[in-house]
Amino acid sequence: MSPDVDLTIPKRGRHRLLTLDSRLFEFAAGRNWPAAEPILPRLSRSANHGVLWFATAAAMAASRTPRSRRAAARGLASLTLASLTINTLGKRSVRRTRPVLDPVPLVRQLKRQPITTSFPSGHAASAAAFATGVALESPAWGAAVAPVAWSVALSRVYTGVHFPSDVLAGAALGAGAAFAVRGLVPTRAQVVPPARPRAQVPALPDGEGLVMVANTASGTADRVRALHDGLPLAEIVECEPTDVRAELEKAAARATVLGVCGGDGTVNAAAEIALRHGVPLAVLPGGTLNHFAYDLGVEGARNLTRAVQRGEAVRVDAGRFSSDGREGVFVNACSLGVYPELVRERERWSSRIGGWPAGVLGALRVLRADRHPLEAEFGSRARPLWLLFVGNGTYHRMGLTPGRRTDLADGRFDVRVVHGGRRPALRLLAAAIAGPLTRSPAHAAVQVGRLHLSGVAPGTLLAYDGEVTDVEGEVTLEKLPEALTVYRPLPGN
Repeated sequence: MSPDVDLTIPKRGRHRLLTLDSRLFEFAAGRNWPAAEPILPRLSRSANHGVLWFATAAAMAASRTPRSRRAAARGLASLTLASLTINTLGKRSVRRTRPVLDPVPLVRQLKRQPITTSFPSGHAASAAAFATGVALESPAWGAAVAPVAWSVALSRVYTGVHFPSDVLAGAALGAGAAFAVRGLVPTRAQVVPPARPRAQVPALPDGEGLVMVANTASGTADRVRALHDGLPLAEIVECEPTDVRAELEKAAARATVLGVCGGDGTVNAAAEIALRHGVPLAVLPGGTLNHFAYDLGVEGARNLTRAVQRGEAVRVDAGRFSSDGREGVFVNACSLGVYPELVRERERWSSRIGGWPAGVLGALRVLRADRHPLEAEFGSRARPLWLLFVGNGTYHRMGLTPGRRTDLADGRFDVRVVHGGRRPALRLLAAAIAGPLTRSPAHAAVQVGRLHLSGVAPGTLLAYDGEVTDVEGEVTLEKLPEALTVYRPLPGN
């Protein structure tokens, strides 16, 4: 009953391997597997078309922790790559027939037998890819998923649809796919922000001296409660969005450390006030995107609590814009062109339909509108622009994957320009796909320490850290190197 297989290894060695594979299969078929009969066939069916793994990823994402969501996304990306490889290369390269079911008890056999070739096992590949991808991002979730993945792989031999070597080869391919995805998109652990320049800040073992202002509109109650459990003497001030700035001003006047919990707009207000009062800042992510906190390496109350207790902090850059007597600071980015209009549209709809749907709707409305590009002068030359993006620090992997910064004190603005012209939607999409490429007919990129624009029309919108204001005439953007001191956990401590 040796299976028909075309392998590029010596004939005698191939025969021995196939004989051993068949004997292992028959041995497994003849064994009594306690408690496996009601579980493994059902588990095997549940993994058809990746349904089991998509459901697991949804459950992980529902936990609402950033690491869980990243682990779920990485697991699905690894599964997708493994499935594509199996279906395009694996099963077409080695056309091995399925095992004969005679030695397999009828109660174990699947009601609907697969019709594809046997080598390698697609179910084992998907299981290993998902579990490995999850573990690379979150070892805790990986430990929870691994037994299920192992059981799915085992079920393919138990139900008689694969030889053991099919499963082993599929699992190896799946794990390889997960590592390939990690090579393309590094995990958070691989791109830890540098712990420099370190700042001398007070250690607050019980949180005494920390005043944390929390924006209640961001749904911060659970995060603030978790922080207070670790820092019981910290003062917590919960307030409505309209009162956030006033409460931050009061807190900065009496605090040793100014804390803030909210989205990027709330963090922006806290950063400006912390700079003006000369106090260190502790940021607890509480919004939708939380770019600044995540790029710092602060993902939740546990990270921040440890940093405050130990007195771990760094100095980071801030950006400042000024125009016609109006000025402000930003810790993430500012932009002119279509993006500020998108922000306003998103804010208009987010309270009704939620943040992400509002962002999609805003983009559709802005890109479909009949408009002219922004006109601005760089030096002595006027240029039409659809978008001018100025990031506080160099962003990596901008494009179809979310951009992030690994150094918040590099002294540079990351300037991305989408040139004016016909069909703004196509130009913006081309720039997004090109990502970090520096030059193309549609867009350009450069890193500078200062930027000056002139000839900006009255009423032009400028977005900064999710907030929007009007600018006109001269617009100047300057770096404030290492101006802001921020608590964050330091690696190796």
